[in-house]
Amino acid sequence: MKIFLTGATGYIGKRLLRILAQQHEVVCAVRDIRRMQVPPSIAHRVSLIEMDFLDDGCLDLMPASIDGAFYLIHSMSSSRKYFELEERCAINFRRCMSQSSCQHVVYLGGISNEEQLSPHLLSRQNVERELSKGSYAFTALRAGIIIGSGSASFEIIRDLVEKLPIMVTPRWLNTRCQPIGIADVLTVLVKSLLNPATYNQSFDIGGPDVLTYREMLLEYASVRGLRRWIFTLPVMTPRLSSYWLYFVTSTSYDLAVALVNSMKIEVVCKDRRINQVLELQQMSYRETLERTFEKIANNEIVSSWKDAYSSSDFSLDLSEFVAVPTFGCFVDRREVTYANREDTLHRIWSIGGESGWYYANALWEFRGFLDKLVGGVGLRRGRTSRYDVQAGDALDFWRVLHADRKDGRLLLFAEMKLPGDAWLEFRLEGSRLIQTATFRPLGLIGRLYWYSVLPFHGLIFSGMLRRLAA
Repeated sequence: MKIFLTGATGYIGKRLLRILAQQHEVVCAVRDIRRMQVPPSIAHRVSLIEMDFLDDGCLDLMPASIDGAFYLIHSMSSSRKYFELEERCAINFRRCMSQSSCQHVVYLGGISNEEQLSPHLLSRQNVERELSKGSYAFTALRAGIIIGSGSASFEIIRDLVEKLPIMVTPRWLNTRCQPIGIADVLTVLVKSLLNPATYNQSFDIGGPDVLTYREMLLEYASVRGLRRWIFTLPVMTPRLSSYWLYFVTSTSYDLAVALVNSMKIEVVCKDRRINQVLELQQMSYRETLERTFEKIANNEIVSSWKDAYSSSDFSLDLSEFVAVPTFGCFVDRREVTYANREDTLHRIWSIGGESGWYYANALWEFRGFLDKLVGGVGLRRGRTSRYDVQAGDALDFWRVLHADRKDGRLLLFAEMKLPGDAWLEFRLEGSRLIQTATFRPLGLIGRLYWYSVLPFHGLIFSGMLRRLAA
């Protein structure tokens, strides 16, 4: 069978692709093909189409022969028009599927059983309504909190529990939810597709445990063997709650606002018919946490929410920045002879995250702190894999634009708050390691910024280059 997969570069899409391609031919619709890295073991079963469902012209690119499709396009972006954008995507997708031979569409949305919903849950509900109008069979799966290595919910829980022995928290920590493990979500998705028992129905999906967010934090602490104390304040406003979440965790501010608005609403399954329909038995919250820690320990994090562009509040098309400009730019270029090619590549491909920046890490952390103060992403995003990077990955306050280990070139683009645009490139040529920092200033302020940080570049960049080549 031929399966059409949207959101293939996202947290769930990346994982689902690996499962689907074991048995089916998969067509992935992505906005930027350069950002899509298909594992070699399944490359013969996967084809890529560059499509943007915000563009009405996407109908011309749609393959006619499709058996089933997954709609995994979601937006937690900083755009104030995300409701209209998500609706347009859903309408264009529905038109594409209706003109193809697609028999069944599966949509993963959010649990929305309460009368009062957050703007994002209302948007999910609207997307479901638009998709259900197609000429195909339709199934809506509604999930609450998804727990797994690299998931936004898990990373936030980890940030809070690992960093704060005592927490003074907003009262929404007493809101109930029904978490589900990412492995169980993937199982439901795969078993639902082209299954007549799921046609033209909607299902809530959740694990066996109904917990408050406070209980989830304490259970995490129990699994990790940590003692934590949590106190809730009834007077903490949504704005203060958002700032609290933003500064303590690795979320962006706009994402923190969206999460706070959603966390005030109970996301509990009304019924769990899907378990009987598909003959499923989900893992408990504790079992899911234990499985997640195993994946992290073995460096088996397939995808992370941080790699989504919404984690950076960056609204531009990053594909426009792959070609580093030269006109009107300041350039800091340094080079040194490296000792061993493979050792040097290993250090370059491991840079950032837990490995740090090899020299003056305290200054890098201070720069990340300053970035957080002005609404940037800071250094807390880290990286998905400790020893590997791919185009599109988040890497602290950088985004990977190009990563070719064979050619020995890694290109990063700055997503920190800057009066201009910045690139950092590492390139091996012959026996030399070349490190180039490029800055395109925005007006006079940008030029003043470059000259103000120039003395620190001499210290940080030269020290980092020596360590990489040692």
